[in-house]
Amino acid sequence: MSLGRRWRRCVRSAVFLFAASAAILLGSTVALFAWLTVSPFPKPLPLSPSSASGCRPDGEGSWSVGLFYGDSPFSLKPIEFWNVWDNETAAWPVANPVVTCASATDAGFPSNFVADPFLYIQEDILYLFFETKNSVTLQGDIGVAMSKDKGATWHHLGIVLDEEWHLSYPYVFSYQDQIYMMPEGSEKEDLRLYRAVNFPLRWTLEKVILKKPLIDSFIINHQGYFWLFGSDFSSVGANKNGELEIWYSSSPLGPWKPHKQNPVHNMDKSLGARNAGRPFTYQGELYRPGQDCGGTYGQRIRLFNVKVLAKDEYEEVEVPLGLDEPQKGINAWNGARYHHLDVQRLTSDHWVAVTDGDQVPSGDVVRRLLIGYSAFGAAIVLVILSGVFLSAIKCNLPLSQCLHFSRKRSDVLQSQEHHLQHCSLFRWLCSHLNNMTSLLGGRIRPNTCTGQSILAIIFVVVVSLTCIGTHYVYGGNGAGEAYSLKGHYSQFTLVTMTYDARLWNLKMYVKHYSRCTSIREILVVWNKGQPPNVTRFDSAVPLRIRVEKRNSLNNRFNVDPSIKTRAVLELDDDIMMTCDNIERGFKIWRDHPDRIVGFYPRVAEGKPLRYRDEKYARKQGGYNMILTGAAFMDHKLAFERYWSNDTKIGRDIVDKFFNCEDLLMNFLYANASSSRKTIEYVKPSWALDTSKFSGVAISRNTQEHYQVRSECLARFSELYGDLAANKWSFGSRKDGWDV
Repeated sequence: MSLGRRWRRCVRSAVFLFAASAAILLGSTVALFAWLTVSPFPKPLPLSPSSASGCRPDGEGSWSVGLFYGDSPFSLKPIEFWNVWDNETAAWPVANPVVTCASATDAGFPSNFVADPFLYIQEDILYLFFETKNSVTLQGDIGVAMSKDKGATWHHLGIVLDEEWHLSYPYVFSYQDQIYMMPEGSEKEDLRLYRAVNFPLRWTLEKVILKKPLIDSFIINHQGYFWLFGSDFSSVGANKNGELEIWYSSSPLGPWKPHKQNPVHNMDKSLGARNAGRPFTYQGELYRPGQDCGGTYGQRIRLFNVKVLAKDEYEEVEVPLGLDEPQKGINAWNGARYHHLDVQRLTSDHWVAVTDGDQVPSGDVVRRLLIGYSAFGAAIVLVILSGVFLSAIKCNLPLSQCLHFSRKRSDVLQSQEHHLQHCSLFRWLCSHLNNMTSLLGGRIRPNTCTGQSILAIIFVVVVSLTCIGTHYVYGGNGAGEAYSLKGHYSQFTLVTMTYDARLWNLKMYVKHYSRCTSIREILVVWNKGQPPNVTRFDSAVPLRIRVEKRNSLNNRFNVDPSIKTRAVLELDDDIMMTCDNIERGFKIWRDHPDRIVGFYPRVAEGKPLRYRDEKYARKQGGYNMILTGAAFMDHKLAFERYWSNDTKIGRDIVDKFFNCEDLLMNFLYANASSSRKTIEYVKPSWALDTSKFSGVAISRNTQEHYQVRSECLARFSELYGDLAANKWSFGSRKDGWDV
């Protein structure tokens, strides 16, 4: 038989048709699910060539470092609560995390993560020592960064220790006018002490102080002795992450004597035995942070008050930590786990602390791939079984396939014996599968109601498994991430205006957006009706309801000194979009803080001006307005401009038509800003207007709505100048976010 005839017969066969149909179904399911759930927009391009080699997905996690301040070690708040500003990066205020693998990599030190932070303070300068996992060698090294502005800006100085083995946990302390570092290097099976030769970059090995592979160790001076705390997981019977031992000496250089109760802890790994940073003293009491590794490695920090520390006795009790638990889940930089704390006194009434955090649990990359490919495999198996059930696939192996030999048996005896064994096993499996199928087919036929129901169930399960596999393999870890600008993160306030008829909408809105990474607070401008109690909302951030005296769209832009951030996102309560869309818009606003940055472009053109939608604007190749129902702006600049005396007539027009407040803001920016371009468009991956499901939309009649807005344009142009003089093209930024 010719090759062409064999190919035609194969194409016409039931097996080929079934396989092709199944492949089209599964491929379409993958494509559709990915299109709906995976963001089509790329991450920002690396700032430098070295950036491409840093911050790679890592099975150990994506740790970063955050900074906290407080009046005591038990009232610590993240840096954003202390209104630390850095106007050069539009960070108003600076937000955690303050040091990341990206900032280390951009400084020329490729890193997959930064963790185990320890502070060393000299006057007003903060030095931060940390473990950095080199993304090239995949080894832990010790890096250092410096801040001269209370932690708002960190300058990476370099790698201070790079041994041939893994290093972490760089415990730094002073003794007799010398600065020492005791990093964890258990792969070397000893504990080493380094001394600063030229602080902070040059260190020399001072001494091997203990011949034990200790994990996460520290030394403290307490009641006349130096005490060394550490964990030796190599000991017989030691519980990993649940073991703790103590030694004592008259000097941090040793010699060290073991505590009589060693190990003082050998318990469940969730109970905090493993050290989690530097101990501290407060009001005469000693406190030790420990790691809870119950659910995943480094899940959280637990704090213990050391009641008794003597040569033959040790006692501690757990106390509240004093750090607020992250509420945004994996959208928070430390939402999945945080396992290290170093808290130190700055002055008599002020404390500073650093912690590390991660958005995903340990081994998340491997777990996602395992679940994803298992789901794909199960879907393929079900497809094959359904093909057998439909008799589209015949499971048999011709005997000739097992008996065919191309060479003398004496030449390949052993390999062909294995071949025969495999063929025999496969034929046995095919035989039993065919028998089972025949038995099942005799009872349940595909053309009956029962058979069709079974096939429908299999179809639903296959589609579900395909979606699950796509989600875990291609969808990433699901963590919402902020976009840094020059190594800084910041936050904004979400402002929405509503009234009593839209309460159901508001609850869904608050629950969703409050978990976006960069949102600091949600402000609800309540225009009409009885305001609800804030306790009725499931919010991960502070929620404030500002009740207005009268129902006016001008209330959207009321000057509000209680807003704690420079940036606000004005977002209508009937617009739902992904947190990644929001974060991209915030990044672009931080690039252009003097502009309105939003998601809905419009164009005004003609004489007199006519209001046109986005579809028309794209046909015309540009836009000259951004709707402020979904836009970022500098609230101080925008709101004061809106409520100036020169704008009173414009506000009266807004009240008259109960419309056009967003158009008025565009006119004010276009004719009062020093920048030639005053608006920026950011394309959302998708957005949903939930008011269409409730019937409470303000602009239900589109034609009438557009006529009113065209009349507003005519009046505003007479009062505030020409808005249509400039038109900005889509895709002009070249970042792929405005196409």
